[in-house]
Amino acid sequence: MIFCTIISVAVANSSVGDAYLHFWHTNLDLSFTTMKLNHSIEEWINDGLMSVFFLLVGLEIERELYIGELSDFRNALLPIIAAIGGMAIPALFHFLFNHNTSTQSGIGIPMATDIAFALGILSLAGNKIPPSVKIFLTALAIIDDLGAVIIIAVFYTKDLSVLNLSVAFVIFILLLAFNRMKIKNLLFYIIPGIAMWYFMLKSGVHATITGILLAFAIPFDKDGSNLSEKVQHFLHKPVAFLILPLFALANTGIILAKGWHLTLLSNNSIGIVAGLFFGKPMGILLFSVAAIKMKLCRLPHEMHWEYLSGVGALAGLGFTMSIFITNLAFQDADIIQNSKIAILTASMFAGILGFLLLKKASRKMPHNLQPD
Repeated sequence: MIFCTIISVAVANSSVGDAYLHFWHTNLDLSFTTMKLNHSIEEWINDGLMSVFFLLVGLEIERELYIGELSDFRNALLPIIAAIGGMAIPALFHFLFNHNTSTQSGIGIPMATDIAFALGILSLAGNKIPPSVKIFLTALAIIDDLGAVIIIAVFYTKDLSVLNLSVAFVIFILLLAFNRMKIKNLLFYIIPGIAMWYFMLKSGVHATITGILLAFAIPFDKDGSNLSEKVQHFLHKPVAFLILPLFALANTGIILAKGWHLTLLSNNSIGIVAGLFFGKPMGILLFSVAAIKMKLCRLPHEMHWEYLSGVGALAGLGFTMSIFITNLAFQDADIIQNSKIAILTASMFAGILGFLLLKKASRKMPHNLQPD
């Protein structure tokens, strides 16, 4: 994704930049019988392929709820509280700079965490990082993603069609019935899932929400053949090596005009950068400290405060989710482009800071620094 982002920015600012950007905005008609669908290639990626990405996210959330870190409420409570802080404080930062302005709708942009990038940077920090740190970051990012999905559904829905939304939810109820009937043939979920996606798209609610709903409908069996985990394992490579790189190529074609760095001084950009780089770690740390001091929960085994600081910084890697919300929040092309510049800038510095903090923390013996 880093490579694709660099390539996308480089090509967009080359002699073929206009043709490159025009390609992503080329209409592609994939209508079938009564299902009329005519969207640009970029929209097919953002509305269609990214639904598969959200399906994978949903399956990961489902797994964590059944057998992972989120299956035990006491273990899940700290990352839940940390994630809430990591969403609330960045949103507050953006709101302080943008309330009562045309860019106020971007409040959701700095609330998101890119789980793939965050875990990727964490892996670069070396094998001395305790497993509890990765588990905590994974749980936090998954909860963060779930929060982002709710924000998209509630605050970024336009021109709601109750009829189409009702049909989509009737299909979802049918899928849940298949789950209760223990039907494990994937076709019983995929074919109605595509129909649910179509009606969700027509309803005005962002179609990617379908991915989360479908994930929770697919059966998760802790004791036997697990259809949910099979689908999850199957999707990992196409999502990582096809869908997310395509999303990066289609959405980061940013033209860096003369004086582009000055756009970072706009209220919207300051709100995004401050929210991701400062608000994320601040919210995660403050809410975690408060929860632990109130004895609601405790730090996981072998995880000390310096690790938590590094995790907080890595959570400032907004990228995929932040860019996705940007496309929903704004219509003005210039504001969208400037927002993406701010996201890339904040994510880069957040990744560097998180990496350095984790490397420093890994040089110390975790058991000597475990708090009481």
